[in-house]
Amino acid sequence: MKVRLVALGAIAVSLAAGTAMAQTISPADKDFAMKAAAGGMAEVEMGRLATENGGSPQVRAFGQRMVTDHSEANKELEAIAHRQDLAIPSAPDSQDRATAERLQTMRGNAFDTAYMHDMVQDHQKDIADFRKEAADGKDPALRTFAQKHLPVLEQHLQMAENAAPK
Repeated sequence: MKVRLVALGAIAVSLAAGTAMAQTISPADKDFAMKAAAGGMAEVEMGRLATENGGSPQVRAFGQRMVTDHSEANKELEAIAHRQDLAIPSAPDSQDRATAERLQTMRGNAFDTAYMHDMVQDHQKDIADFRKEAADGKDPALRTFAQKHLPVLEQHLQMAENAAPK
């Protein structure tokens, strides 16, 4: 009986600690997670558009890379959020949805120009956000996530700059 009570007490303390952890995520960390989740979903959605509407093989390949890399990162972020009982967006934000709607009507060179321009700007912003979280994040899981994916985003930016029509 005593062993059972001790075990139940340990479980209760463990659950309480997990709940407290979810509640202590700083506003900056939470904001990072929200932006990263919505932005990652947008990258996947627009990457799929690029594989369908892109005019050049380089743009279509870049789009596929966005789908692959950002799908993987999205799954990791969802797992972190789930462990910490943090609700993150389940869709891109309104600005990214508007961009996707605009790109959906384009094909070929017009699509390539608009998409790659957007990807350069978007990845510049993402890199700034991920650098800040990687350096200053208070939540260890989110900070590690940012540190892990920052080099990938930097590579994406370089690819986008190289693929952008001149």
